[in-house]
Amino acid sequence: MHFLTQPPRFLFFTGKGGVGKTSIACATAAQLAAEGKRVLLVSTDPASNVGQVFGELIGNHITAIGAVPNLWALEIDPQAAAQAYRDRIAGPARGVLPDDVVKGIEESLSGACTTEIAAFDEFTSLLIDTALTRDYEHVIFDTAPTGHTIRLLQLPSAWSGFLEAGKGDASCLGPLAGLEKQRSQYKAAVEALADPLRTRLVLVARAQRTALQEAARTHEELNAIGLSQQYLVINGIFPADETKNDALAAAIYGREQAALTTIPRALQGLPQDRIALKPFNLVGLDALRHLPIDTNPAQYAECSDPPVQLDAPGLSGLIDEIAADGHGLIMVMGKGGVGKTTLAAAIAVELADRGLPVHLTTSDPAAHLTDTLEGSLPNLVLSRIDPEEATARYRQHVMETKGAKLDAEGRTLLEEDLRSPCTEEIAVFQAFSRAIREGGRKFVVMDTAPTGHTLLLLDATGAYHRDIARQMGETGVNFTTPMMQLQNPKQTKVIIATLAETTPVLEAADLQDDLRRAGIEPWAWVINNSVAAAHPQSALLRRRAHNELQEIDAVAKKHARRHAVVPLLTEEPVGVKRLLALAKWKAP
Repeated sequence: MHFLTQPPRFLFFTGKGGVGKTSIACATAAQLAAEGKRVLLVSTDPASNVGQVFGELIGNHITAIGAVPNLWALEIDPQAAAQAYRDRIAGPARGVLPDDVVKGIEESLSGACTTEIAAFDEFTSLLIDTALTRDYEHVIFDTAPTGHTIRLLQLPSAWSGFLEAGKGDASCLGPLAGLEKQRSQYKAAVEALADPLRTRLVLVARAQRTALQEAARTHEELNAIGLSQQYLVINGIFPADETKNDALAAAIYGREQAALTTIPRALQGLPQDRIALKPFNLVGLDALRHLPIDTNPAQYAECSDPPVQLDAPGLSGLIDEIAADGHGLIMVMGKGGVGKTTLAAAIAVELADRGLPVHLTTSDPAAHLTDTLEGSLPNLVLSRIDPEEATARYRQHVMETKGAKLDAEGRTLLEEDLRSPCTEEIAVFQAFSRAIREGGRKFVVMDTAPTGHTLLLLDATGAYHRDIARQMGETGVNFTTPMMQLQNPKQTKVIIATLAETTPVLEAADLQDDLRRAGIEPWAWVINNSVAAAHPQSALLRRRAHNELQEIDAVAKKHARRHAVVPLLTEEPVGVKRLLALAKWKAP
């Protein structure tokens, strides 16, 4: 494998959700550990599933992986990191300053900006030679899906430059209080990320047009911030000898080969590895041992499972219930790679096709809804919560309102403060809030960012709600916050998207628990890209179909109040016509 040739100390695995970053990162860590290297495997994904892969409870502390000598793992928990950060900043003031002052400090540290800074603070500490990392020969990062990861990797330079300019005097004063002490740490992190002798970034993709296009965009964005040592891994390639007498298998193979022959120019010069699709779920050490080495397995002949018979509800039944309300916010949530964009687009085009006004939007920094729609439809409006555009609008609004009342020096200070990376979090939250309010007048279908990024956005929503409730609680004035609208099932329907595989279902169940703790009850689950629902003939696909049945049963009987199953299709559901067909599909 090219990406494992003379590996540097730091290896980052990133890419579009669902392409196999975690499996490849875990397999790499296990292989290096087997060679006698001391390895630390770190997940920076707020919705990490490294522990599930190894069957270990890891969490926000370095934990030895019992089944793999020389391997330790850490899952950075943004909430735990934020609490530790708050304690570090506010702790010395307790018992020294008046209680109301300490409370004010704690409140200033309650938002999503603090959560991001704290997680970033923990991340950078792993890139420098400290007591935390000096005993490990390799530190491997299993990162969040692309958009969130680019944000994380940009932050060392963003915060370092912000501190060098001596800025940050207003809106993020609370969170920024602990940053000044870390100036040298951030500078060292920037140097480590930019040094090809210390850092290698592995772009993981599938043999799919959209996944390869996103890998190309990621390559260019990370190259622009100095991460030039990049490798490409194309995972889960369908084998040619499995295409006989199976239209679905032949279609999958044909699509993948077409994508591989038109690989974006930006990726063509990168060292490249290709890994074949497996008939089993990549959970557990035995499965991982096959992943990086076995690039062209011939184990499918022994897959003699009979055809699967599955009778499951389709997406159309859920859409019937949604349409009956006449308006509302529909949020499609889930881990990266489960097909949230496709499902959100299918729901939106079907509602619009019924003559209902629909606004289809996304909060995913890496989402491209136009690529999925490939056209337009009456009654359908398309938008994207773009962090850069939202931030520019927010800065302009603040300067035109608050800035209008300031003198020249005050306006200069305000402009400097608005260059803080915290400003983006505030701006995106405000754009998110506008989309929530619009659901009271029409249908707003939101394709959300992958789980971890969405939970951070909901954290900002919750912090805003608590702040408003505290301010308004004693006035007796009625008020409604965005969080209250999300918690109201008459206004918001949350649909959890997953795949019929062990890890995605566990991740979806964890997401449901997180939402319930926030007072948000998921309305339905959708199992996407089901092989079992497609009734395949290929031995490889039949094995995968049989593996799905237990997970589909668990969703139907244990996790979901209502659910639907969407099949893996011979044609990719791209374009209005195919999306409508997907929305109307029913089991034969």
